[in-house]
Amino acid sequence: MDQWKFVTAGESHGPGLVGIVEGVPAGVPLTRAMIDEDLARRQKGYGRGGRMAIERDHVEIWGGVRHGLTLGSPVALTVSNRDYSNWRESMSPDPGVPDRVVTRPRPGHADLVGGIKYGHRDLRNVLERASARETTMRVALGAVARAFLGQLEIEVRGHVTSIGSVSVPSRDYRLEEIRQAEDSSVRVVDEGVAQDMMRVIDAAKEAGDTLGGVFEVVAFGLPVGLGSYVQWHQRLEAELGRALLSIPAMKAVEVGAGFSQTPREGSAVHDAIWYEEGRGFTRRSNRAGGLEGGISTGMPLIVRVGMKPLSTLMSPLGSFDIDSKEPFAAAVERSDVTAVPAAVVIGEAMVLHVLADAVLKKFGGDSLDEIRQRVQIWRETTCQF
Repeated sequence: MDQWKFVTAGESHGPGLVGIVEGVPAGVPLTRAMIDEDLARRQKGYGRGGRMAIERDHVEIWGGVRHGLTLGSPVALTVSNRDYSNWRESMSPDPGVPDRVVTRPRPGHADLVGGIKYGHRDLRNVLERASARETTMRVALGAVARAFLGQLEIEVRGHVTSIGSVSVPSRDYRLEEIRQAEDSSVRVVDEGVAQDMMRVIDAAKEAGDTLGGVFEVVAFGLPVGLGSYVQWHQRLEAELGRALLSIPAMKAVEVGAGFSQTPREGSAVHDAIWYEEGRGFTRRSNRAGGLEGGISTGMPLIVRVGMKPLSTLMSPLGSFDIDSKEPFAAAVERSDVTAVPAAVVIGEAMVLHVLADAVLKKFGGDSLDEIRQRVQIWRETTCQF
């Protein structure tokens, strides 16, 4: 059973988003400013569209926090949608006749399959919830996990490794380098590559097209022993894969060397074990990405996520109206040219949720002080193994 659980509610053009996370220990320092920092990071990025010019996301804390410290009870958050003022009648929960009805499903979206599954003849009922706007609350709740794990000296940061055909060299990046990627408009470590990325984004915008890419999330400071090999669903990479692939538009996840190791011999792939007095067992390389047998090794945890080009195109693909069955160009909602830089922050949030749960499963405890003591004892124990 998950120890750290969260749910979200709300539609893209509704009044706002709601989220509740359970399992947060008592005594974790948490403020609205800490959460707003990650919400602002999600809204950045070269290639974002019109919605980001409307929204200025800020959180309200409705429960679980008093005077800047968590209480041990569920933490409840809300984020308002400023654009709701333009949709108040269209998205009203009160009885009435719907307007702004959508009957033309967009290729690549949940519109058609969602309409078929739930029996919606107005596909707006699908796209409002399937929208990536929902990830705003995932990020807000992820900031709660960041606050908790930060107290245990665990830091999770991400950066873009490719947009379209432009990519950065593949190597192990230091925490300081990844932090500096925040200064880049495309959230990339190499600023020279950033210029090339912006050029391909501009070209795609001119063509009415969209671009995908790859981003990397790295967790530093993890103790050995998170996750388990005992059951399939307890393997940490399995939980990470599920969490990351739940983000809209994500189509691939790899851990460590991932697909690049498949054509190599085992002698060129696996990480030799090393022992140092006072440090214990470690590795001199990290091609496994910090996981062996579904368990954290104590090395940085490295996951990469492949994001498809966004489905909403300004030069739309063909579709058929679900009522008239006549062919049309697919309906167009506002869209970004690329959202890979923003997806980094969402990816961080989902990794944070998985790791917060893994820490609680391993160490238990009701308060931050209790958990911190248990983690410290465990670190000392593993150094003496």
